[in-house]
Amino acid sequence: MRALNILGGALLAGAAGVGGLWFAWGRDLPSVSDLDVLEFSGQTRVYDRAGTLVGTLTPSLSSGGSVNRDLLKAGQISPWLQKAVVTSEDRRFYQHGGVDVIGIGRGLLKGLLKNDLEGGSSITQQVVKNTLLADLHGARTPERKFKEAVLAYQLERNFEKKQILNAYLNVIYWGDGGSSDIIGAGGAAHAYFGKDASALNLAESVYLATIIPAPNRRYKEFRSYRPLMKSLLTRMVEDGQVTQAEADAAWKTPIYPAGWRLGWNADGTLRSANLERPDRLGENLQRTEGARRYPNFYYLQAVEKELLPLIGRKALYGGGKIYTGMSAQAQAAAEQASRDARLPDGATLGAALVRPDSGEVLALVGQKLTDARPSDWNNATQARRQVGSSVKPLLYALALEKGWKQSDTVLDAPIQGDYQPMNYNRRWTGRYVTMRYSLDHSLNLPTVRIGQELGIPTFEAKLRDLGLTPPANAGLSLTIGTLEASPLQMASAYATFANGGLYYAPTLVRKVEDARGKVIYTRAAPTPKRVWDARAAWLGLDMLRGVVNDLTASQGGLATRALIPGWPVGGKTGTTNDIKDLWFAGVTPTVAGAVWVGKQEGGALPGWAYSGEIPTPVWQQAVAGALAGQPEAAFREPDGVTYRVVRNVNMAFRTEEADNDPVARDGSGSTGGFFGRRRAPAQPAQPSPAPDPAPAPVPTEEVAAPEPEPTPEATPVDAIPATPPEPQVQPDPTPAPEPVTPDTAPDVPVQNPPEPLPTEPDPNAIPDQNPGDQGETPADPTTPDGQDTTEPINEIPPLN
Repeated sequence: MRALNILGGALLAGAAGVGGLWFAWGRDLPSVSDLDVLEFSGQTRVYDRAGTLVGTLTPSLSSGGSVNRDLLKAGQISPWLQKAVVTSEDRRFYQHGGVDVIGIGRGLLKGLLKNDLEGGSSITQQVVKNTLLADLHGARTPERKFKEAVLAYQLERNFEKKQILNAYLNVIYWGDGGSSDIIGAGGAAHAYFGKDASALNLAESVYLATIIPAPNRRYKEFRSYRPLMKSLLTRMVEDGQVTQAEADAAWKTPIYPAGWRLGWNADGTLRSANLERPDRLGENLQRTEGARRYPNFYYLQAVEKELLPLIGRKALYGGGKIYTGMSAQAQAAAEQASRDARLPDGATLGAALVRPDSGEVLALVGQKLTDARPSDWNNATQARRQVGSSVKPLLYALALEKGWKQSDTVLDAPIQGDYQPMNYNRRWTGRYVTMRYSLDHSLNLPTVRIGQELGIPTFEAKLRDLGLTPPANAGLSLTIGTLEASPLQMASAYATFANGGLYYAPTLVRKVEDARGKVIYTRAAPTPKRVWDARAAWLGLDMLRGVVNDLTASQGGLATRALIPGWPVGGKTGTTNDIKDLWFAGVTPTVAGAVWVGKQEGGALPGWAYSGEIPTPVWQQAVAGALAGQPEAAFREPDGVTYRVVRNVNMAFRTEEADNDPVARDGSGSTGGFFGRRRAPAQPAQPSPAPDPAPAPVPTEEVAAPEPEPTPEATPVDAIPATPPEPQVQPDPTPAPEPVTPDTAPDVPVQNPPEPLPTEPDPNAIPDQNPGDQGETPADPTTPDGQDTTEPINEIPPLN
């Protein structure tokens, strides 16, 4: 009786334990029915905004971070490979109900004793892990093992064994193929033997099955792992998968995996084995996949990700039609720009173009494209990289919205407190420079002071309104670029300057029809959120256009390579600490876009890599191609804006503020005082249609900055000093003049600037959270007359 009580108690405890696990992990399991997409024979067709077919969507299976989009049916895979894989990976596959209890018990015991929960997974569980639970990224946790077991049982009840095995053979990782992983039986057959999976013989199939547990290591040690083939053939005979005669013949059949030079004896033993060209795996894979060129790959991938949670896999791959906002012309231009991009060794890119008047995504490119199959990682949408100085226009526009003027001046001098950012060249003038000048030259110190005065919480709130997520506790470093974002996010944020201050969340899909033509999804009409008032957006746009137009290339303009003949352009470069990330984000009347360049794994780029030289031409080529053949359009100027020439630059103002004196600011919130009003006479300017920028006299009030950043075209290498020259130190300070009233404030340079920073400061003194504009050296301040920013008010035409 006591024994029965103990057994009953154990059963109750076990039931309670299972119930607890189900309550914790079992209530949000994905549906195993999603895997029936493997049986769909139709392809879902995708169309661009003009109704042109741009690609098809087929079911895909992931393995780790890689995806197989070329799924094979069971009849397309050699039966020898199917039998060899079952015997090698899960001998009891046809007997168990999805979970090999013996194997699971062994795996759990190993986990308890050695804190390692791997081991014992059946083929069914591995299918679950790589498809339905791919979001857990193979985590070695009790949660994953529990979910695997539950879903494996469900999978066995909903699918036949041959369907589950076929899914496994399409999803399994088979090694490193160079630019892309070898995924699935089709990829393995082509990479290792240069043939279709259906043509594999028994010997080749046994070889591929034996390397599955560790393909990269086992491929490189052929002689060491050759005995495993003999063992697997023996077990296949024991399981009745092959006859002894077939096994003996397979053992004696010479095989030649790609890259190996092998010598064989008649009895199946090795005479010699030399790995001569391991890169042949990648070459074979590229030869098979490269011919496809994968047009529109990243846009189609993003369409899948947008629609999957909305309509599910069954509807997504059911053979219907998807209508998108893509511009085939813009996508082709962006892809060509990616192929033509001249990047530092080891660097890649991400690019996104959007429509300012709707938020529709016109083009996406997620990597530096080659003829090889693109990587599955999409930098345009998935990457989050520090944006450097490309965030500055958002801060300056916030100041303009708060009533500042771009003629207002800000102190260019070190910041008091623990946070000590620097200008890129590690120098400062100690003078008040206009906001326009500060943005044109991408100065960090005045920018941080603007952030001090506006308040970081206020800036963070604005960034959130723009679809961006500021990092926690970034502090003042947020003002010069510790924000992390994707190119698509930055393109959408910048689009607000081109559409009068409205933010549209980016979207790709307009509607979806099923295979019978029934509409199963229609995107709601884009609903904008006002993030700037119309005039603040225009003033910000005027400053963005200044970055591109105020300085010529010879004067060290940071973004001159963004110019597009016949079109008004505004934009901003960005570079982060140690030159890890290079950016350009910009706008035209009908296209906004952003390009990021950097190393996929992170790390510094060469010292000669500048944001004005690397991502900016990529942006220009992509956007110019998107606009080619389109009727020229102008930005739509709101009412209540006028222009004045200040310090030889034509600037936009709110009409009621155009003749107000500039305000001098130091970040403290106070104005006036010793520095007072640094006034330059404002001259009314009647804008004319977009004059060509021309050099103008050196401004009298803004101290000349150091030499422009060196570029191959502008500055001879031997003219660049090894370290920035030390700033001129003022003689002994003279007594400060008595404070004066604004009406009599002298319009002269400061005579007693703060102590300049050393020429070569300790790099450790630069906080990690100080991306600034590495690589965007302020240029000679000679500035041309301001480019006219007033254009006739035209409706923006559709971009086909």
